[in-house]
Amino acid sequence: MPAYEPRRRTPRTAPAVVLLTAAALLGTSGAVAPGAEARAGTAAGGAPAAHRQARAHLPAPTGPYAVGTTSLHLVDPSREDPWVSHRPREVMVSLWYPAAEGPGTAARAPHMEPLAAAHFGADRGMAHRNYQVPAGSTDWAATPTHAREDAPALRGGPRPVVLYSAGLGDPRTWNTGLVEDLASRGFVVVTVDHTYEASEVQFPGGRLAESVFPDRMEQPGLDISAMLHTSMTARVKDTSFVLDRLAALSAGRHDHARPLPRGLAESLDLGRVGMVGQSAGGFTAAQAMRDDPRIKAGINMDGQMDFPTTADGKGSELSPVARDGLDRPFLLMGSSEGTGDNRRSWTAFSQNTRGWLGRVTLKDSAHGAYTDAAPLLPQLARQGAVPAEVVTADIGTVRPERATAATRAYVASFFDRWLRGHDDHLLDGPSPRFPEMEYAR
Repeated sequence: MPAYEPRRRTPRTAPAVVLLTAAALLGTSGAVAPGAEARAGTAAGGAPAAHRQARAHLPAPTGPYAVGTTSLHLVDPSREDPWVSHRPREVMVSLWYPAAEGPGTAARAPHMEPLAAAHFGADRGMAHRNYQVPAGSTDWAATPTHAREDAPALRGGPRPVVLYSAGLGDPRTWNTGLVEDLASRGFVVVTVDHTYEASEVQFPGGRLAESVFPDRMEQPGLDISAMLHTSMTARVKDTSFVLDRLAALSAGRHDHARPLPRGLAESLDLGRVGMVGQSAGGFTAAQAMRDDPRIKAGINMDGQMDFPTTADGKGSELSPVARDGLDRPFLLMGSSEGTGDNRRSWTAFSQNTRGWLGRVTLKDSAHGAYTDAAPLLPQLARQGAVPAEVVTADIGTVRPERATAATRAYVASFFDRWLRGHDDHLLDGPSPRFPEMEYAR
C-alpha cells in the first residue's frame, strides 16, 4: 500500500509526514538489519503453526480466457542499486497472460512464494506494518491464484501490455486479483517488484531481499523527501528497464535461465503499452508516462503526486508530472479517505494535462480498497484473524465485493478504450451499474 497515502489507523492529528509516507512501516522494530537477505529455511518472524493460521482465496477472474503466469529475474548491470551500495539493480517481474487450456497445463500458481509469504505475514512484513494484520495470523502461502504456472500462451496474435506497480512497501503480488482479471480479458500484465522497497522480493535459489524502509524510517533526522525522491526515481527507472527487457524478449533475445512459456514472446504488443498502479504505484504510472513515451495510457489508483517538504507535512513539492501534466489518456481513481490528501497534486495534474482525463471516486472506501485487501481481509476477519475495525480502516465501509467489481470494471474499460479501441462508455459519466463510483470529469 503505500507511499504518499494516509494511514487512518494512526490518529488524524499525527504528523502528516508520517501519514503520507509510511507510518505503518515503523511498526515494531525487528532484529534483522536493513536490506538483510535471508535464505529459504531460515526463520521468517516466528509465525505460528500452519493449522492455526487463517486462509483466504482470491475472487475468480471474469474474462473469457484461462490465465497463465511466469516470473523473470532481471538484472540491470548498468545501474547500481539505490538502496544497497555496490550491487547492480535487480528486480523480479511476473507476466500474466491469456493461456491455452489442455493436457499438460501446470498446477495453479501460489499468490506468494513460501519464503516471501512467510516474511509478508511476519512482524517485519507489510501485511502487519501496512495493513495491521496480526503477525503470524495468516497462511499467505496457502492462497492460490487462478493462473497456471508457465502455461503456453493462447494463440491469437500480439496483445496489449499493461504494467502494474504496487504501493510503497507492497510486493508485486498485492493486486493479483486485479491483474488476473485483466489477463483473463486478453491483456498481458507485467507486475514489477521494486527491490529493497517492496516488503520482500524472493529471487531464484531462495534469496530474499527485505525492505530497507522499516529501519530507515526510524533513523533520527531522516530526510523523508529525499528518500521518497530516491524511491520514485528508482521506480521510474525500473519501469523503463522492464520495458527494454520486454522489447528484447519480443525480438527473440532471451538470456534467462528459465525458458519463456511457449508463445508468450509473440503475445507482447509493445506498441500498445499501458500502466496502472496503486498509491505510490499510481504516482509511478503517471511519472513513468511523463518520462517514457512508450506508455500510451495510465491509471493512478489513489496515489498522491507530490513530496513532503516540512516535518509537519503541511508543505509539499509538486512532482514533475503534476506540474507538467500529460498529453495521453489518464484515469484518476480516488478513495473517500484519499481525496483530501490527493487534492493539491491531483488538481495541478488535472489543470496541466492536455490528454483525455477521467476522475472517479469509490464511495465509502479507504486506501486499501484498490488492492487485494478488499477480497482477502474480510475473509480473515470472519475467521477471527483480523479485527473488524482493521478491515474498516483498510478498505472502508464499501462492500468488499463491490469495491473489487468496480475496480476491475473501470480499469478494464479504460484500457479497452485506449489500448484496443473498444469503448463500452462506462467512463462517459455516472453509471447505474456502479453506484459506488462517483464521477467527475
